[in-house]
Amino acid sequence: MQFEKSVSARGHEFRLHGAYDEAFAKVAEAFAENFAVEEEIGAATAVYVDGRKVVDLWGGYRDADYSKPWEEDTIVCMMSVAKGIAGMAFNILIDRGLVDPDRPVAHYWPEFAQNGKEGVLVRHVLDHTAGLPVVLDPMWKGAVFDCDAIVGALEKQAPLWEPGTVAAYHIHTQGNLLGEIVRRVTGKRFPQFIKDEVTGPLGADYQYGNLSDADLARCATLMPTVEGTLLAKRDTDPDVLVAKGFTQFPDEPLPVTLNSTAWRRAEITSASGHGNPRAVSRIYAAFARGGELDGVKLMSTATRDDMLVEQHNQTEKMQQRPYHQARGVLLNTPVSVWMGPNMRSFGHHGFGGSIGMGDPDAKIGFSYACNKMHARGDNGPRARRIIEALYEAI
Repeated sequence: MQFEKSVSARGHEFRLHGAYDEAFAKVAEAFAENFAVEEEIGAATAVYVDGRKVVDLWGGYRDADYSKPWEEDTIVCMMSVAKGIAGMAFNILIDRGLVDPDRPVAHYWPEFAQNGKEGVLVRHVLDHTAGLPVVLDPMWKGAVFDCDAIVGALEKQAPLWEPGTVAAYHIHTQGNLLGEIVRRVTGKRFPQFIKDEVTGPLGADYQYGNLSDADLARCATLMPTVEGTLLAKRDTDPDVLVAKGFTQFPDEPLPVTLNSTAWRRAEITSASGHGNPRAVSRIYAAFARGGELDGVKLMSTATRDDMLVEQHNQTEKMQQRPYHQARGVLLNTPVSVWMGPNMRSFGHHGFGGSIGMGDPDAKIGFSYACNKMHARGDNGPRARRIIEALYEAI
């Protein structure tokens, strides 16, 4: 069914668009309710069930002035949703026998074996226990945009603790580390590998870095809440671990950085992926079905299942959040990121409320993205409202 709805709230008129299968009308209602009762400005959501797209909705505004409508092809930075897609893509190398998760990183990247990192295994990078959650070298303001410089700094750095023993969310460095392994094994940079092996074959509108001028023009503006959140630690308590995760950021307000051309064109495969829920839900739909969708086979079902084996359930040190952690993706962790009633659900949320997830039991691929980012430690009520409606419908 076609979806056209107007919601009046907070002095603005939000026009919503899209289509949904009649059985999923409650999902459309939940999407609209977010605009009525939450702080929503612009958003989109999409759902696949057993390989079939059953929901595709978007609406509101893509700018802080409420002047530019969120269009069908609008893309937005979904923050750490990027980690889930990158993690699944990396597991394709494991499926092909090109990378062994139980080998040291230095087997593929010999220069990495410096300062006590000889024992860092590939799986430690995938599950955030490598001991390299931040770059200790202060470098220069804006070095986060220089992937090779960050890789060089991590190559020399000692782990903060014994690798494999302590989980600490590698906010930005996970993508740098995995990307260098990919480059050493395939000769390709990580964004190109993901495009060649995942987003390209699936026709998914999601990309890391190097956005074209046309892509820049269709980006939604991110509106993060910084005051009162852990991100404020960068300015108020620079010695805590989470603050050190932002040492290489430009010396400017975070909203300026996240909407800059430098951010949108940077190779930060842990955070700077831009796309829409239509693309992200399609990617998860493939993995939820065992690694295949519409004749595109990404990996074997056996590797997909192995990817979803829990590696640990720790309260990670970076942001003090508990996570059921699998190999490159998160597993359903209701207190931090709720992914419905099935505990085998997997995926990754992004700072501010966006999420991508798959459910291998219900064969669901789901995603939600927003530009008005919340200030919460968990994934918040907006995605949850839509996910609850989805499971009621099935």
